[in-house]
Amino acid sequence: MEKLPGAAERFRGKTVLITGATGFIAKLVVEKILRLQPEVKRLYLLVRAADQVSAKQRVRSEIFQPLRDKYQTHFNFWFWDKVFPLAGDVSLTNLGIGDARLAEDVRKETYIIVHMAATVNFAERYDTALEVNTMGVKHMIEFASKCTNLELVLLVSTAYVNIIMEKGIIMEKPLQQWRSFDGRFNLDLSEEMAFKEAKLKELVSRNASKHNIRNTMKKIGAERAIDTWISNYGKGQLKFFPTDVTTVIDVVPADIVVNAMLSIISYHPQGTTDFIYQIGSSVTNPLKIGKMGDLTYKYFSEKPFVGAKGEAVRVKQPNFLAAMSSFYEIMDKHYKVPLQDMLRRGLSTAEDHHIYNHLKREYDFTVAVAEVYWSFTIPKMRYDDSKMQNLMAMMTERDRELIPCNTRVINWNKYFMETHIPGVMDYESRELTRARI
Repeated sequence: MEKLPGAAERFRGKTVLITGATGFIAKLVVEKILRLQPEVKRLYLLVRAADQVSAKQRVRSEIFQPLRDKYQTHFNFWFWDKVFPLAGDVSLTNLGIGDARLAEDVRKETYIIVHMAATVNFAERYDTALEVNTMGVKHMIEFASKCTNLELVLLVSTAYVNIIMEKGIIMEKPLQQWRSFDGRFNLDLSEEMAFKEAKLKELVSRNASKHNIRNTMKKIGAERAIDTWISNYGKGQLKFFPTDVTTVIDVVPADIVVNAMLSIISYHPQGTTDFIYQIGSSVTNPLKIGKMGDLTYKYFSEKPFVGAKGEAVRVKQPNFLAAMSSFYEIMDKHYKVPLQDMLRRGLSTAEDHHIYNHLKREYDFTVAVAEVYWSFTIPKMRYDDSKMQNLMAMMTERDRELIPCNTRVINWNKYFMETHIPGVMDYESRELTRARI
């Protein structure tokens, strides 16, 4: 077997195109590559922006500024010497790069493409999800096919696109081409795009409001196709959730995801195509949802979330329901029936209206979240990562230290109590502060 040079050498003198560059994982990838190999030739960062000036402003505020605050010394010149922002949009042909000469330069120079541009909203509008997550991949592949020095394309996606059964081990292999989840073989992208356009025209012709258009397209997406739970449970807004406590879930820290991506780029055998690596924990280091719930309850019992008015939110033990039918029954008992009783009695005071509206919002929110996430928390499938384990066995000892990506070593108690939940709630606090300003 050919001896591979290792992670740092893999990027030396190479140009890398990264899509979705201002996303959470992508920003970590940019930082890690710059730290791992300062002699990388260039990082093209594709961001959604109207022009090159706007693209640079986005990269400056969302990537450069946080890294400069972190590293400080001489960072300004070094960063901009390596990083080149690209204004574009993966939902458009040619990745939306309007300057033909610039697009040609990118195609000539790029050796590695890391495609991460995607909407990660589980309740996304159908038209948006189709344009970005489906057509975006098509446009990226078309662009990559014209790159004259291309060595590797790494497409990053959630493993949950591959829910092909409700239990068992899902192997690292591609889905059957052109087959949809309902078993049909006649999946046609042009047909889907035409359907989207026709539906939008129909809604506009009926003078539908923007709100109705948004909700309709979300509903279509749901029909055709854990951090939310943690943060809203901590804020006291999510008291019930449909899931089987014995279900094993895949949780992978962001730094391990990034390290695994760099390991794949560095150690994937040259010349092999259509290869899938699953980065998971459910087989090598199983974590049950019940255990996660216990850790979350423990965390918020010790460190309650503080609301906008300075009040500490006291949580109760999570109430998990093993079936959607059980979930709907308890929602009727705790929300729907009381709400109906209040309407029958009449809302005679401002306090009555306040209580009713609060209960109604909580009911609507809980049902909406449950209906989006239940299909990911009820099934008992696990994701095999044998290929990823084999790839890790090829890594040098130094790379195992520089880019560790073994999920076997994760201590779930320590990770959730000291890293994951504090990180989720720190984000919530920043958003709350921003809303107050």
